[in-house]
Amino acid sequence: MQNYFNYYTEIEEHFQRRRGTLLMLSTLDWSLIAMWQEAGFPLEAVLAGIDATFEKYAARQAKGRARRINGLAYCAQEVLRAVEDMHEAATGVLRKQTPTPEESGFETSRIAAYLRQNADRLQKCKSPVSAQQIFSEIARRLAEIAASLESANAESKKGISTESLERQLLVLEDQLFAALQAFVPPENLLALREQSTQELAPYRSRLQTVQIRQIEQQFLRRCLFQQNNVPRLSLFYMRHT
Repeated sequence: MQNYFNYYTEIEEHFQRRRGTLLMLSTLDWSLIAMWQEAGFPLEAVLAGIDATFEKYAARQAKGRARRINGLAYCAQEVLRAVEDMHEAATGVLRKQTPTPEESGFETSRIAAYLRQNADRLQKCKSPVSAQQIFSEIARRLAEIAASLESANAESKKGISTESLERQLLVLEDQLFAALQAFVPPENLLALREQSTQELAPYRSRLQTVQIRQIEQQFLRRCLFQQNNVPRLSLFYMRHT
């Protein structure tokens, strides 16, 4: 798993450095990063694509015909080009060693506490009655995973496999997302889809059709979780709690 836990943060910070401001990333930007991560785009390629975009921007700015880069979607084409170049030329290149869970701040006790916190939040969510059973089942599963991690750690004294755990959590998160889509009023879903369409409008010429669909799906997921106060389960979000 490629430097998963730093993927979002490093892209955000790199974009802000190149832009020269602490511009907060939008929901659309985060959705695009999530799509890149799920597609397996190497972090190095994404950062290289951002660099290439700003270099071209600087050249156009010198000629007095540059539009301000206000979002990551402006970098989409250069990111794709960088990924393609890396796939062609970087075979056999050694990747930097990923830190162990302990070195990365993912101690078993902290992860267990995070899982129990999310389980508690799910139990308290004011979800539709028809979705409460699903939420309760996932909350129970999170508590079970937390207990299992602590038990295994006490017996082996070894670090846990964050990669395997992350896969389990993403499956559970997918179930939450499916429940929200099924039970949220249709007019709410329609409003969110219209919002994503409006926000994507300036970038459609820079994105492929499959990218647009993936971003829209990520956008919808992020908004539904936020609006319904449902916790994200990925270990990435543990660093923001």
